[in-house]
Amino acid sequence: MNTKEYLTSEQVGQVHDKSLEILQNVGILVRNQKCLEIFSKRGCLIEDNVVKFPPKIVEETISQFTPKFTFFARDPEYDVTIPDDGPLMVTASSAPNIIDPENGEERPAVSKDIANIAHLIQQLEGYDIFSIPVLANDATEDQFSLFRFYPALKNCSKPIRSNTPTILDLKKVLEMAELIAGGAEAYQKRPFITHHYCPIVAPLTMDFESTEAVIYLLEKKLPTYITVVQNAGVTTPLSLLSCLTVGNAEFLAYAVLAQTIHPGAPLIYAVLATVADMRNGDYAPGAVETAMLQVAHSQMARFYNVPSGGYIGLTGSHNNDAQSGYETGISVTHAVDGGIDMMNAGGLLSSLMVFDYAKAVIDNEISLMVKKTKKGFEFGEDKFLIDLIAEGSHGGFFLDKSHTVKNMRDVALLPKIAVRGIKDKWMKKESLTTHDRALNEAVRLLSRPSKTAFDAKMDQKIRARFKDLIPEDVEPESF
Repeated sequence: MNTKEYLTSEQVGQVHDKSLEILQNVGILVRNQKCLEIFSKRGCLIEDNVVKFPPKIVEETISQFTPKFTFFARDPEYDVTIPDDGPLMVTASSAPNIIDPENGEERPAVSKDIANIAHLIQQLEGYDIFSIPVLANDATEDQFSLFRFYPALKNCSKPIRSNTPTILDLKKVLEMAELIAGGAEAYQKRPFITHHYCPIVAPLTMDFESTEAVIYLLEKKLPTYITVVQNAGVTTPLSLLSCLTVGNAEFLAYAVLAQTIHPGAPLIYAVLATVADMRNGDYAPGAVETAMLQVAHSQMARFYNVPSGGYIGLTGSHNNDAQSGYETGISVTHAVDGGIDMMNAGGLLSSLMVFDYAKAVIDNEISLMVKKTKKGFEFGEDKFLIDLIAEGSHGGFFLDKSHTVKNMRDVALLPKIAVRGIKDKWMKKESLTTHDRALNEAVRLLSRPSKTAFDAKMDQKIRARFKDLIPEDVEPESF
């Protein structure tokens, strides 16, 4: 299958060279002292907390890259590796609000919502990874991340991906994960949480807390990756090529840190590159330029022989409407055609600010569609079916053939949300909008009992260790 590319091989080389020029002559402002010490020991040049990278160090780093990244799950059945198993669909994160499925009103999300969403994503086959999509506004100050990770891990046995705001939070989450795994050694063998951060604040700056966390995780050889988030016209010059090159330089800077701490550490070249709407400065993650930049970054990832991913399939729409559908559909399709390995897309409206159950179900269907296109045609002598063509030709038909019955669920994707058939039948049966059908499907799935929840014994262990962990139990509830 041909892959959409914007850059020639020569142009890819130019982006790489210009990125090296930025790193050597402009450098990265680093706010974390430990990070500065690591860069210094590697041979980088430091002045006033600005790290400058000799090209030789960057090239040495690139030679250490590994071509694959594995997401481990609490249930090994759901382990996935990119690029082999791609493209993967991941829920997007971390919205402060949620659309309540009972009354349709927007409100702050709480830990109970995370339990419900985890239960939903567990059942939607288009999703491969559960990135905790909302905050838990009911969390106590000292258990901010536990209020998110506990209901997620309890109710979803797919790989879990998220972050923590502080190193103290991170240590608590890891302690809980080790308890669930049966000990530190067992968890180290199968780390079923993948940690994700944005330590590089565009333009060309590394923060303190997120950088501290990725250093800690890399030292422990636990799976982690970052996303670079540049915004043309605001944090880079207003040029697609400039935005691409700054993001590429930022990825390479982090890669030097990661490979210095843990040579051969798996990486994902992940981005959320956007172009600001210069009519008013609005953030525009659903714009077509986000998809274009993602395709170009994925091309750079192939140049470095690492998997690519990013926040793609987002929307600026505040409703689950036509804008939401076409922004998600166009950008996800374009990114898959451009060779992306992993998409953080599912469930969010309002430029990553609000989770909507119906949107998550629709995005599941979009995921199944684009995965189908990625597979392409099955080719072989047995697929031409010349004898069957002869048998049913000249005015015949194939509905009554055993081959049709045998393959009726496999050849074509059979969507649950998209409407097919004549209008009269639709009007007599339901007359529902796409949003309403998707919400009904979400409610139906949420009414099912959870098959992944911890048993009572494990729950007691966790609650005995972490006092006052979510006052009420966080089992999913029916609506």
